[in-house]
Amino acid sequence: MHTEKSKKTTGGRKQAAPRRRGQGRTAIRSPRAAAASSSPRKAARIMPLWMRNALAAVLVVLFSAGFYWFFIRPYAYRWKPCYGLKGYGVCLPCRYEVHGIDISHYQGDIDWALLARQREGEFPLRFVFMKATEGGDHADEAFARNFRQARRYGFVRGAYHFFNPRTDALRQADFFIRTVPLDSADLPPVLDVETTGGKNRDELQQGVLAWLKRVEAHYGVKPILYTGYKFKLRYLNDSAFLSYPYWIAHYYVDSVRYEGPWRFWQHTDAGIVPGIEGNVDLNVFNGTAEGLDSLCLRNRR
Repeated sequence: MHTEKSKKTTGGRKQAAPRRRGQGRTAIRSPRAAAASSSPRKAARIMPLWMRNALAAVLVVLFSAGFYWFFIRPYAYRWKPCYGLKGYGVCLPCRYEVHGIDISHYQGDIDWALLARQREGEFPLRFVFMKATEGGDHADEAFARNFRQARRYGFVRGAYHFFNPRTDALRQADFFIRTVPLDSADLPPVLDVETTGGKNRDELQQGVLAWLKRVEAHYGVKPILYTGYKFKLRYLNDSAFLSYPYWIAHYYVDSVRYEGPWRFWQHTDAGIVPGIEGNVDLNVFNGTAEGLDSLCLRNRR
């Protein structure tokens, strides 16, 4: 049922209901009044100018320090004035007469005839190490050619294996033995250890020793152990490795900081040598030319 509400009228007109204060009317505030009421809240949130500038300065200093420490400092030695011997594009370590290089497929096609000319001169190159194998089944694509050419052009040659801690050490050793036909005029085999592969110190040492002993048994000579200065101190600084000739990688320093005995020092990766495009690692032997020859297999068996 529809019921119509009754309406009071006066003189035939509808009587308007009395309007309460504020009803049906929108309060309008001036922009100045609105800004005045909100300004205390904004003032509480806005950082003072001097504080913003101070914070920006601190961030700039921290960024600059971090950039220098991680990207400039490790290579700053390259830009130091050379007050000693300058050769092959770098400042050479003093008091070492036997120099050499190490190469892999990264050096591309080498002009061995031009490289052989560096066997004479002020800083003659006498030895060449070259990458042979990595892990359990990867042979360096340039090894066979480089190994053959190094002998042809009269260099004392050596071969190294890049150790993969995640692959069985004996499998790696056997792969190196099958790949590298060292003879009596060659330097001892080299094991290059640069990563842990997620192994702890004891596990890594066990794998490295297994490789060294298997290869030593085959060639009849103690292999050379190559690793970085800090890596050696952290993971391989054990008496079990003292009998193996040490080849230390220690870049951009004036002298070797390692206090133990060592045979070779890889002192830079920024060498420029005629016959090789791009940069190449430079090394020195800690001894005389006769001492280098005494390391060869014919004198070590």
